[in-house]
Amino acid sequence: MEADYVIVGAGSAGCAMAWRLTEAGRSVIVIEHGGSDAGPFINMPGALSYPMGMTMYDWGLRTEPEPHLDGRRMVVPRGKVVGGSSSINGMIYVRGHALDYDHWAEQGAAGWDYAHVLPYFKRLETWHDGGHGGDPSWRGTDGPLHVTRGARRNPLTRAFVKAGGQAGYQLTDDYNGKKNEGFGPYDATIWKGARWSAAKAYLRPALRRDTCTLVRALARRIVIDEGRAIGVEVRRKGRIETIRARREVILAASAINSPKLLMLSGIGPADHLSEHGIEVIADRPGVGQNLQDHLELYIQQAATKPVSLYRYWSLLGKAYVGARWLVTGRGPGASNQFESAGFVRSRAGIRYPDIQYHFLPIAVRYDGRTAVKGHGFQAHVGPMRSKSRGHIRLSTPDPDASPEIRFNYMAHPEDWEEFRTCIRLTREIFAQPAFDDFRGREISPGADVQSDADLDAFIRAEVESAYHPCGTCRIGAADDPMAVVDPDCRVIGVDGLRVADSSIFPRITNGNLNAPSIMVGEKAADHILGKGTLPPSNAEPWIHPDWRTCQR
Repeated sequence: MEADYVIVGAGSAGCAMAWRLTEAGRSVIVIEHGGSDAGPFINMPGALSYPMGMTMYDWGLRTEPEPHLDGRRMVVPRGKVVGGSSSINGMIYVRGHALDYDHWAEQGAAGWDYAHVLPYFKRLETWHDGGHGGDPSWRGTDGPLHVTRGARRNPLTRAFVKAGGQAGYQLTDDYNGKKNEGFGPYDATIWKGARWSAAKAYLRPALRRDTCTLVRALARRIVIDEGRAIGVEVRRKGRIETIRARREVILAASAINSPKLLMLSGIGPADHLSEHGIEVIADRPGVGQNLQDHLELYIQQAATKPVSLYRYWSLLGKAYVGARWLVTGRGPGASNQFESAGFVRSRAGIRYPDIQYHFLPIAVRYDGRTAVKGHGFQAHVGPMRSKSRGHIRLSTPDPDASPEIRFNYMAHPEDWEEFRTCIRLTREIFAQPAFDDFRGREISPGADVQSDADLDAFIRAEVESAYHPCGTCRIGAADDPMAVVDPDCRVIGVDGLRVADSSIFPRITNGNLNAPSIMVGEKAADHILGKGTLPPSNAEPWIHPDWRTCQR
């Protein structure tokens, strides 16, 4: 088998590239190890907790013992399914802050500043404001990805935004538009009551073209001949074969598997590759380094009125929600229930938000396996720009083996200070008059957890990943020894090979990573085609005028 381009990974970026490259008349083979994204567990937004951890949809990865979290091994859900992690994520759509991308450019990612990426965010989306306001000039109107807003009927969901305003924070009717900072409604990749993944938006339309083929196989390594990538070695139906690329091979296999495949192919830190008996083709010490993620805590409060989603938590209640969604496509199952957002600054002197809130009108863990008995609500909260960095390394040279994953969470002293601030700011928001009719006791961390030492113990035991790994194949200037790809997404030191997914992020963006990952696929496609990128935007984002002296 051969095509002009071979893309490894049918995830957020890979699906977008498949669509854009075939739209331009090129032939594409997409290699995906996972199976079908059909079925209610994936497509019903309210069932979002189920696909994570299911072996048929998830790679089942875990970290090494995290040294600063008492040796806890954290789960690392990654989509092993058509659509990749866009088929198992929480469906929250966050572009990130404008200054995130300006920082990318400052770090050597020329042409990836906000002015140059905003046109791609607009190109990829069809935005539906749901009557909640926002300036449509900042949003897309005819892109493949539908972006919608929930109905926000639950009084707790509305109270959260009102409480943010009462606490003195900004309100925003569109955090993905001009004004990121503040409290307001969440955007979601949901359309007509169902998950709208990258597979639905991009890959399925691309597969209707004769030039696009989806191959179910496990990518083992990149085949490189005289310094040029010429194909991908795969295991398919029990056989080892090579799928050839006439023009280029493109890795879009995630921040975990893209660096793993590079190292298996001889591209990475020379000493590490030699330890595993792998011939070094390109000594790139940055491969697998710079691993980042978002951590979060659940600040949970009991509710004094039966207004939360706990009413549906029984077996009968879940059956009702599922049946209603299957028959009508409506009801609680048609929403991810993350319908109110908050983006705030932790202190004066920080130019743009460094804390994100996800509000949920029930007290339950993200994986859905542990619910507090009785009605309640919670805010997921965490810092956006931790200074801690981890790595991906090979555990063995066996392509079937999981890599060594160590995020090195909470390694930087500022992480602890930031999380303490998150807890205290959240308590202040929950104490506002908007919650007076609903507020019961504090469930987690609990009213008796007040000192720095007690808060640190709670953080160490309870902090969870928000499942946003990135940064392991960092984009940068071609002469940067720690960069893995140049600003055209070409792997430095090897011809005919690119990487385009969340692994290329120099620094993690402000919020959930699905939207930036799709944007990377959209923009990378234009670099691959050599057609020139979209003209830059001159839109100016809102920055708090008193950020130097005010926290809110």
